[in-house]
Amino acid sequence: MKTLKSMRLHIGIFGKTNAGKSSLLNRITSQNISIVSEIAGTTTDVVEKSMELLPVGPVTFLDTAGINDATALGEKRLEKTMSIINRTDVAVIVCDFQGIDDYEKELIKKFEELKIPYLVVVNKIDEKPLSDVKFDEILKVVQDDKRILKTSVKTDKDIVFRFKDALVKLLPEDFVNSPKIAGDLVPPKSTVILVIPIDKEAPKGRIILPQVQTLRDLLDSDCPVYVVKETELKDALDNLKTPPSLVVTDSQAFKQVSEIVPENIPLTSFSILFARLKGDLQAFIEGARAIENLKDGDRVLILESCTHHAIEDDIGRVKIPRWLKQKTGKNLVIENFAGHDFPDISGYALVIHCGACMTNRREVLSRILIAQEKNIPITNYGITISYCLGILPRAVKIFK
Repeated sequence: MKTLKSMRLHIGIFGKTNAGKSSLLNRITSQNISIVSEIAGTTTDVVEKSMELLPVGPVTFLDTAGINDATALGEKRLEKTMSIINRTDVAVIVCDFQGIDDYEKELIKKFEELKIPYLVVVNKIDEKPLSDVKFDEILKVVQDDKRILKTSVKTDKDIVFRFKDALVKLLPEDFVNSPKIAGDLVPPKSTVILVIPIDKEAPKGRIILPQVQTLRDLLDSDCPVYVVKETELKDALDNLKTPPSLVVTDSQAFKQVSEIVPENIPLTSFSILFARLKGDLQAFIEGARAIENLKDGDRVLILESCTHHAIEDDIGRVKIPRWLKQKTGKNLVIENFAGHDFPDISGYALVIHCGACMTNRREVLSRILIAQEKNIPITNYGITISYCLGILPRAVKIFK
């Protein structure tokens, strides 16, 4: 089974037109992924390539359009390129022997603001004497020679090794040592029950992605796992000789499950597990407290990171709005947005993010940062549901 894009390290490749971005990607992947031409602006949109990059593991490269295209179409390309930053875990800036100017400096400033590790690849050094290449000027901006890779993508036989070596040194710790979904919350060989309702949102013949990933994570952690529907949960608990170390439920069955599972057994939801895995759990908990202060007429944005066909009793369009209004008793204006693009959230009193199973942690963290800069509370589905049902303290207790 292929590793999903959302679980891959996203490496964004940025730089001016004709700096050699696409050539670099083609060398690293040993494939002609991007069209290479002497004509500036050949890459017109983001090119994605997923692969295994040893020893890093599964990655997705994002080859972007040049940042210095001054045409009307170029402005749209630039807008698309800049939006990719929110999906980038590690950034690569490609320049040539002329060094960097305001375009690259603006990118570096953005990466540093968002705490995105970045590497500057100085390409085409074979076209000028080394004494003419403006390394000192680049170092003044970057201030760390470990972030600078001097090369010629065309002629450097060791470029793939050197690139990977430089990349590994920049990787954030949580990508070197991939975080667990649930396996770190319980001792090895301890029993866990997963409660999976088979409702309209469950794909026919399959179960939804976060549930599959949690199951695999627990199996990798040597934990025996029982998978049951909420209607069989009580029987499962009665049949076990010793209580489970953890029960994980679909958020939509939270209330029913919490009434069945004794208080001494830890309980949480798949969505809350993913709030920790893909975002910032504490930030989402703090954001949920804003629900108590919502007033009549306040706008609430429910944000999904993927597009899907809305069903009759859709969680984001029907259930969460209903729970919010029941909890607050207020006449709220609730709006929905789906997709990778992040909308303008100005004017909203609260943003509620989905479980983010179809996107990566960097994108979610970027969205949290944007919300915090605008002083707008942000939370996620599972935290919201447990808060509205009055069981949030229990649902997050295991993380303390």
